Amino acid sequence: MGCGRVDEGLEGTNSKGTERGWRGGCQRFGSLQADTTGGCPDECDCPPSFPVAMYCDGRGLTVMPTIPSRVKYLYLQNNAITAVSDSALVNATNLEWLMMHHNQLTSDAIGKKAFMQLQGLERLYLQHNNLTTFPSNLPRTLAPLVNSFEGMDNLTILYLHDNAVTDMGTSLKALKSLTLLDISSNKLTKVPEALPENLHQLYLESNSIDSLPEGFFSRFTQLQYVRMAHNQLTDKGIPANTFNVTGLVELDLSYNKLERIPPVSTTLQHLYMQANQIKEFTLGSFCSVMDVTNFSKLRTLRLDGNEITRQDIPTESTLCLRLASSIEV
Repeated sequence: MGCGRVDEGLEGTNSKGTERGWRGGCQRFGSLQADTTGGCPDECDCPPSFPVAMYCDGRGLTVMPTIPSRVKYLYLQNNAITAVSDSALVNATNLEWLMMHHNQLTSDAIGKKAFMQLQGLERLYLQHNNLTTFPSNLPRTLAPLVNSFEGMDNLTILYLHDNAVTDMGTSLKALKSLTLLDISSNKLTKVPEALPENLHQLYLESNSIDSLPEGFFSRFTQLQYVRMAHNQLTDKGIPANTFNVTGLVELDLSYNKLERIPPVSTTLQHLYMQANQIKEFTLGSFCSVMDVTNFSKLRTLRLDGNEITRQDIPTESTLCLRLASSIEV
């Protein structure tokens, strides 16, 4: 079984064509020996060489198929499934990956207990559906949000982009193992209040977020990639030193309403701030002290589409930004 098929449908690059960090690359799966009891639905493919996987993707399905208990990797993407009942996954207690992106799921058509038995679930893909509330197994009142993912301690990757979610509440706090969260292209007006502290990658592009809480990023000691392009961020909505946190490798703030370059850590390597309203090149945003041993590790800096020109870059920038391969203005 090739790795390409296992990762089918996962998106690995952003609009700039750069790698979006690690998004489910080729890996070994350990033992493939499993209980092979239980038939394979006629509309799906269950290869004998990979008995723990069931491929039902792109089959024109409108309802959930019957899932044998042996299945760990379930591919249901690119169908027209509209609902997941409480009993749809009742036998699928060994599921580790569940791909349901590019369907027609709505929040009120997903049973309140649909995912409760999936205690071994590691990856859940729900992007490109018609979800309006999160998590999708709750009623619209979103009352018991704090317990919505109880038991899913192994979930590491969650894709919810391209839906219509307006508020996440505190629903993600219970996901202690979550390292990648993509909630871009929704209708959020603020960042989620409680996120797991082990996040490595956080994607919030294409929402309507205009501000960030004080010290928001300081508690994420392992966070490396943050993308907040195409929001409504302003200088007033960003407290001092919000992005000046050690550990960040890439920060994308392009296509917002910023007039100043916010202070960033000297360890940051890639900064995207194109298409804002920046009027001044502030070298102090990158280096508070400049000498032989103190300089920025920045390699990529994009400032094109702002209100500055190359003449606005001070000559001292060659010392501070000595590792930058190019500065686009």
